Amino acid sequence: MAILILGLVLFLGMHSVFIVKPGLRPTIIARFGAIPWQIVYTLVSLVGLVLIVNGYASARVAPIVLYDPPTWTRHVALLLMLPVFPLLFATYLPGRIQAAAKHPMLLAVKIWALAHLLANGTLADLLLFGGFLAWAVADRISLKYRAGPPVPGAPANRVNDVIAVVGGLLVYLLFMFWAHRALFGVAPIG
Repeated sequence: MAILILGLVLFLGMHSVFIVKPGLRPTIIARFGAIPWQIVYTLVSLVGLVLIVNGYASARVAPIVLYDPPTWTRHVALLLMLPVFPLLFATYLPGRIQAAAKHPMLLAVKIWALAHLLANGTLADLLLFGGFLAWAVADRISLKYRAGPPVPGAPANRVNDVIAVVGGLLVYLLFMFWAHRALFGVAPIG
């Protein structure tokens, strides 16, 4: 469990630097340069992500069950997951979806985390998905008071929404019927 917690601290901590200190980005970039900062940010985030994956996997071997979710919550989780991938696509494809969601990636993370909290009841699940949910809520609130970093993406176009929805739903189906089991050893359906 300690590995999972350390991974969450590194990954979410690195992603929270500008929530805690919004004016730090220009200072760091002016002092060290954009590329060195991006390298450090990426490396710390990757180490955190690897620790999260390994810590979560080891916690699943001997899970500490906090609650046993009823079967219907898994069905709700499947429905909640439907907009997650289209929202992720919309992050980089400016259109009506991006404009309506304002911060589609954060909305996707919040929905993803909530869906997984509903369907899973171990301590590791609470730490992982609860941590990401708390981070996404804090980041979204902080964006009301600070400017977020520019998000690179495709030029604005009406077709972007179609690409986001179709591409997102295809990835959703891929995860439902193959990728989730292949990557995480758990089949959402079946």
